[in-house]
Amino acid sequence: MNHPIVKIERLSHKYSTSWAIRDINMEIDRSGIVGLLGSNGAGKSTTMNILCGCLNQTEGSVSIGGIDMRKDPEAAKRLIGFLPQNAPLYMDLTVDEYLVYCANLRKMSKAEIRPAVEVAKERCGIAHFSGRLIRNLSGGYRQRVGIAQAIIHRPKLVVLDEPTNGLDPNQIIEVRALIKEIAADRVVIFSSHILTEVQMLCKEIKMIDNGRIVFADTMDAFNNYMEPHSVLTYMDNPPSQEEFLRVPGINRADFLTEKQVRLYFSGDPEITERLIATSVSQGWRLREITLDKSSLDEIFAQLSGQNGRKN
Repeated sequence: MNHPIVKIERLSHKYSTSWAIRDINMEIDRSGIVGLLGSNGAGKSTTMNILCGCLNQTEGSVSIGGIDMRKDPEAAKRLIGFLPQNAPLYMDLTVDEYLVYCANLRKMSKAEIRPAVEVAKERCGIAHFSGRLIRNLSGGYRQRVGIAQAIIHRPKLVVLDEPTNGLDPNQIIEVRALIKEIAADRVVIFSSHILTEVQMLCKEIKMIDNGRIVFADTMDAFNNYMEPHSVLTYMDNPPSQEEFLRVPGINRADFLTEKQVRLYFSGDPEITERLIATSVSQGWRLREITLDKSSLDEIFAQLSGQNGRKN
């Protein structure tokens, strides 16, 4: 019988008197990148710490490859690689020393360790830093070392908590490419509070807000849900606010500068064509028009409201 790689049922956890997460359900049965998206404090790290066996839940169950985390944590953890938000690096060790140490922690056999270290270094692009102290690496390369320790024992599941946090734009692009490569033959759960990061990497998305899953579907379904609700325009000769409001579908006009105006509308797919046609006929001299997407906070508010109505 084939078990899902990850199965979480009615997972809840309480700190003191308040619930950090409540009734989280999740099932992942194929390789690829699953995004766990939520604002800071939403419950992402609590969920991942329980999933990886770093924290005992108050209620519910977690199984990895059919192994119950509570009943047999050692066997379940053999299938997991974890990079927490602050990578657990020892700055006074070299890259090689650290990875050998991590392989021993994973109870790998002596014969396996050296080849596994070499493969992990090669995959993460850090082989040329084998003898360098970790403290002398840049932030991007330290993150690569953190990812290498998470994959050294060839786990079925790799959990990455905010892995691009604090990196510069070039380092982010490099780490994204590395994560995509790692996900080719295993499940990667990628946590972030940044919507664009999840959109760039993930095929599936789970959104968590106030400790509950409020959306769980493909990235395509999520992008379809994020219908634009405003347009940003630049005009050489914009009309008054009142004239904008006479355009069918426009319900608000905010002047950001004399020539830049954000126009709000309600779900009309033809609004851009109507604005262009009106601009031509009225001589507004429209130079730029860009559809705005909903902000993450607005999406969370909508999804949380829908979730509340369903419950």
